[in-house]
Amino acid sequence: MTAFRATGKLLAISDLHVAFADNRRIVEDLRPESDADWLIVAGDVGELIADVEWALGVLRGRFATVIWVPGNHELWTPGKDPVQLSGARRYQHLVQMCGSLGVLTPEDPYPVWEGVGGPVIVAPLFLLYDYTFRPAGTSTKEQALARARKAGIVCTDEFMLDPAPYPGVDAWSRERVEQTRSRLAACDPDLPTVLVNHFPLVRDPTYTLRYPEFAQWCGTESTADWHLRFRAAAVVYGHLHIPRTTWYDGVRFEEVSVGYPREWRSWNGPRNVPRQILPEPGRRD
Repeated sequence: MTAFRATGKLLAISDLHVAFADNRRIVEDLRPESDADWLIVAGDVGELIADVEWALGVLRGRFATVIWVPGNHELWTPGKDPVQLSGARRYQHLVQMCGSLGVLTPEDPYPVWEGVGGPVIVAPLFLLYDYTFRPAGTSTKEQALARARKAGIVCTDEFMLDPAPYPGVDAWSRERVEQTRSRLAACDPDLPTVLVNHFPLVRDPTYTLRYPEFAQWCGTESTADWHLRFRAAAVVYGHLHIPRTTWYDGVRFEEVSVGYPREWRSWNGPRNVPRQILPEPGRRD
């Protein structure tokens, strides 16, 4: 693990969706409070490689450390994107791009936050979903997908996210879960963690979704105890576009998404952007 000295704040944001001009302005206006601030970007920056590169480049130029994990939108292969890579090859291209920008990814050594609230291992994770967040009354992936199609609630991933060379996103997810579980288990057992993933690590946050059929594209039951097993001081995620703080088993979970303009306009602006992760809000040292 690589240690970085810091005295500022560990901040987080996700679901920037910079294809929207109003969201692009949020990135343009986003600045740290101090030169020591870190920023976690928990996925769904955009769909086009050039948009992702622009946004991460802007943020890396302002924050002491930027940590990125992919969302599902970065893994899409839009027809208008000059970079026509898909699946694992697209992810590796994004990782290499981040390396050229100095942005940390799930493929880098986990950094250690040494600021207030630390030392804490900040673990960016690339975990997907495996259709185990199924609707009530279904017991298989096929039944869950059939229920979603009947309800007219089908994630765009089914058309835009090619998981090649894996036979499905669920197979890709299972491999990433196994790799990541082993890696986290090898971390210093005396240090707590901040676990960062685009999708929630537990199913509970999906129970507030307007359409329960959509939950199957939101995570995996395989990570249900990771916040306890891997000593999480906090868990950071996005994807749901329901920014809020919740607690599960005494662990703080932060949903840090901006979301689409039509969503955040109903709240008169993005909520608490970016979200402070460490030091824990309200804590005094």
